[in-house]
Amino acid sequence: MQTTHVLKPIKTEADHAEAMELIERLWNARPGTAEADQLEILGILIDQYEAQQFPISAPDAVEAVLFYMEQNGLERAELGKLLGSRSRASEFLNHKTSLSLTQIRKLNKVWNIPADILIQSVQESA
Repeated sequence: MQTTHVLKPIKTEADHAEAMELIERLWNARPGTAEADQLEILGILIDQYEAQQFPISAPDAVEAVLFYMEQNGLERAELGKLLGSRSRASEFLNHKTSLSLTQIRKLNKVWNIPADILIQSVQESA
């Protein structure tokens, strides 16, 4: 016998906790059943609530470049070659200057770092 649960928007932490308990109960639902449909809808509702309550901001350009370098075993000298000089790379990595459009295009094309992340302006120093 199939058991259906009333699904409702998740607006509070209590709603979220209740939804998480329900998703746990529905987790092994067989595909094609009402429970499986509820599990899918519940997942969407939880995802939407968590995206609103706990947004994850995109990394700044320096963080993105440093992450790429770390993941690919690259040194600062290699960034310097790509940006035109070691001093240019150092200025960028120390948030002293932004990337030029040409440098953004190079990093996007060669290292496949999303241009929208690289375009972000220099952070204001406090």
